[in-house]
Formats: sequence, structure tokens, C-alpha cells
Amino acid sequence: GGGHALEGSITAGVLVSFLQYTEMFFRPIRDLSDKYNILQTAMASSERVFKLLDTRPRVVNVQSPHVVKRLQGKVEFQNVWFAYNDEEWVLKNVSFAIEPGESVALVGHTGAGKSSIVNLLERFYDIQRGHILIDGTDIHLYDQESLRKNIAVVMQDVFLFSGDIAFNISLGDEKIDEETIRRAAQMVGADEFISHLPYGYRQPVGERGALLSTGQKQLLSFARALARDPAILILDEATSSVDTETELRIQKAISTLLANRTSIVIAHRLSTIQHVDRIIVIHKGEIREVGTHQELLALGGIYTKLYELQYKDRKARLKVSASANDSATGGGAYGTADADPDVRGT
Repeated sequence: GGGHALEGSITAGVLVSFLQYTEMFFRPIRDLSDKYNILQTAMASSERVFKLLDTRPRVVNVQSPHVVKRLQGKVEFQNVWFAYNDEEWVLKNVSFAIEPGESVALVGHTGAGKSSIVNLLERFYDIQRGHILIDGTDIHLYDQESLRKNIAVVMQDVFLFSGDIAFNISLGDEKIDEETIRRAAQMVGADEFISHLPYGYRQPVGERGALLSTGQKQLLSFARALARDPAILILDEATSSVDTETELRIQKAISTLLANRTSIVIAHRLSTIQHVDRIIVIHKGEIREVGTHQELLALGGIYTKLYELQYKDRKARLKVSASANDSATGGGAYGTADADPDVRGT
């Protein structure tokens, strides 16, 4: 084509038109190839989705389940043995009781079985041996939906939908009105930052809460739980991903959060659980120690070792921070080990 254009047998316009028509001719073929790749990917994905949808649930309601509107909140584990598979026990002969309105913390190393207790309480799994009772009734006799409506869980990783703040607190529940949303936000200190947003409670949060900080998302998860006014509140590592300032704001409201409801707190930071009524120390699936913060420190056991380990780690980080401040300002550091929020109450 270029040679003919130079010879003058065709014009430059004809040559350009030919190239454009060639591009237009092959474009559907390329599109067809792309569509085939998309179809193959969709078929592979749909196979996994349909397999999941066809999976029969392992945990089902009994024939005539007990539907309850409001639980009192008494929780009992009686000689509970549990394993996710047949190879290894996660919980071994676990027994404890939590009275209505009592706050209890579960403490232990990663993998000790703390989160498994929470999963069993919501009946995501059934136990192999023993009994779990709520208000004196075996947990498997309750209707699963009504049981879970009475339990609110605040996790470390907060999931927010692409709506506004009000929707992410109420989750579209028409029973939760604007007044309830605002009251819940005020109780956890979230109203302070919400009121400074351009659209307040109608402020979009972005996809998965991308427009909010980690601390702000955590406060919204607290407000979401309180708006439901659950009989049982579970805080699963709920403050481990927030900064110290946000954690202190949460701690100011924590006594209000746990009031008049059964509360189970799982936390790595032992400073966040010193206010609870009892602390249960779990080690390798077994309950090893039970008592208050001061009682467990006096025992000098597993809890004391965990506490001292956190103290040393916190102290080392403060020294590093102080050295950085000295280098940057040429003056003394403002942070000291005495200000350590993880060692209050000692």
C-alpha cells in the first residue's frame, strides 16, 4: 500500500481508509476472543458459587425451635469439647458461667481458643461434647435467627457498605430510627467526628469505608452494635487496630457500652480489660486461670507473663519513640513508661 501511494496509483486518503477498515475488520474478532476469556472465567467462578450454594448447612434448627425476642443473657459452658475437624481438639473440657449483666474477658495466646468460644456462642458450629446454655436452655434448641439477633459482635476488621454513615449503623433495619442512631453514636464518641463531616450522618463512607480512618470505622462498628441494644455483646479484638487516642475515647465509653448486658471481651491489649468483672485465661484450649486483673497478677501465672511481656514491649517502643523525638527536636522526649496505657491500674 505504501509503495502504490508513492507511485501515485492510490492516494494517501485511500491508504489511510484501507488501514482503518482493516482495523475495523479485526476488532470483532479480538472482541470475540476477549468475550471467550471472560466466559471461561465466569464459568469457573460460577462453579465455585453453585458448589457453595448447594452445600448443605451443618448447623440447622431443630424441628420446633424456641423463638425468643429478648434474652436475659446468662451464658453457661458445661464441659465443652470442640474441634473443627477430627484431628485436634480446639477446646478441652471448658466450663464457665457468666451471669446476666456481667462482663468477662477471655485472654490467651493466638490460637488458644478464644474466638472459637465466640463462634460456638453464636452457633456457627456445633460442639462434639458437653452443653452450651443460654438462660438455662441448650443453645441448639433456639431458633438461629432469633438467637443471633440477641448477640452483637464487634470485630477487629470492620466491614462497611457503600452507603452513608446512618445506613452503616442501622444496616437498613427500619426499627432503628434516626434518634437511636444518633444516641448510639454519641455513646461511643462517634458523634464528635460525624458532626464535623459536610453531610453529617448522610456522609458517604465510600467502598468498604475507604473515606474513613481505621479509628472512625471502629467507632461506627461500636455504634452499630449498640443501636441493636443486644442482650449479649461480644468485643473480639475490637480495639487492637486503633490508635491510642481513639482507644482512650472508646475506653471512656466502655463502662456505658457494657452496662446492663452480658459482655464478653477478647483483647490483646490487657489495658482494655482491667475494668471487667472477671478475666478467664485460656491456654491451649483449656481454662487455666480465672479472676480479676489484680488477682491474676498476684498469682504470677500465665496472665502475669502476658502482662509483663506487653509491658516490656510497650516500654521498648516508647524508648524508640523517645530517641526519635530527641533526634528530631534536640530536646527531651515527652513520652515515658509511666504514661504507658497498657500498664494502668498497677
